[in-house]
Amino acid sequence: MSEGSPTPVPTPPPAPRLVSAGLEASLEQFSDPQLLADGKVNVISLEAVRERLADRWVFKRDQIYGFTDRVLERGVGDGGVYLRVSDTDFFIVHPDLSRLAGQGACLRYLREVLHHFLGDDEMATASVMQVTQISQGRLETQPIDLRPGRAAQGADAPEEAPELVVSSRSFASVGGAGGPSPDDNSSALERWTPFVCNDGRELRVSATLEPVYELKGFTRIGFRMIRRVIVVATDEELSQQRIAQLSAADLLRADIATILRGIDRLKASGAAENPLSLIVPLSFVSLSSQRGRALLVQHLKAAGSLVKMGVISEICDIEGVPPGMLLAASSLVRPFTLLVAGRLLNPTPAVVRNLTGSGLQALSFECPSGLGDAEFQGWATGAIGAAKRMAKSVMVYRANSPSRAGALASLGATHVSLTG
Repeated sequence: MSEGSPTPVPTPPPAPRLVSAGLEASLEQFSDPQLLADGKVNVISLEAVRERLADRWVFKRDQIYGFTDRVLERGVGDGGVYLRVSDTDFFIVHPDLSRLAGQGACLRYLREVLHHFLGDDEMATASVMQVTQISQGRLETQPIDLRPGRAAQGADAPEEAPELVVSSRSFASVGGAGGPSPDDNSSALERWTPFVCNDGRELRVSATLEPVYELKGFTRIGFRMIRRVIVVATDEELSQQRIAQLSAADLLRADIATILRGIDRLKASGAAENPLSLIVPLSFVSLSSQRGRALLVQHLKAAGSLVKMGVISEICDIEGVPPGMLLAASSLVRPFTLLVAGRLLNPTPAVVRNLTGSGLQALSFECPSGLGDAEFQGWATGAIGAAKRMAKSVMVYRANSPSRAGALASLGATHVSLTG
């Protein structure tokens, strides 16, 4: 080793994990060496939940298993396999996903479970393991490495942004190759909304435009698209959390329908001149697939032709996404947009810290409704202070008065929208 070279970090030895009796045969079919070497077979552990609950684990165990089953059934779907293999371990196979995408998906599943039962997900990354060998009722595992390029290329290879892939099964109902042409907006809209989602509900997508102002001179920079996903039968609007739980195919449909609806709204506004920019919401899951990204870019270009400076891509549903995966997604869409922002539901310091190294150029979030002046000031101080440590631009939506917009500006926010 040459002088000054960094000391290599030794790879931890495989950790054997025992499988419950009677499941050996079920797991042997996934012992293909290539499947294992490609990182497509992983385990998530609920050991952190068991340790935190201590004596209460026995009484809550069935409830925890049921919730975890629902998370995995929704996330893994027909494109993969999952199975509880011990008191705390769930075995997950994503045959159609890349190593990074599959392991990142496992991490998201576990974060949701830990948040639900523990209120935090501090142990999530340490509780996802890649299976390296299946033999005689034992799983040999090793910790995952979600840094860009490392998992796929090895420690000595140059790091590159990985290609993120979503199961082709997810896009079976999306439409023909290449999707609808953005040149015929009304025809394209008919293809994308309303649609029947993965669980059988018919959903329609609506989008409205809300003016956004640059706070330094309080000049309007353009509009943001506000996405609404509505259940046709009940007219119920899905929350952002429930939208994030839709399948990859359904999220892609909602994303594209939002862009097309927004374009319609902009054309119908009859503005004398094009706005400077449009802020377009895009789901992280949609950007993480090659096909989804290609379709979105096609429609982003159509939206960009209607504004002077270009569109701002606002990546949604990013809480819990590893920074390396977010960097890969944002890097691949950046050439087609003016700016790449990350949309947060709750901009706490811990959530913002997790975005370090994600490549985001801005952060955006909404003001909570119903806050008094003192509560608003406290919330804004914490949220904007955390965001400014990570991003140069901070966009705060739905401030309910010019005076609050001024307060946001004094704290370091760069852009704002006002409620009507």
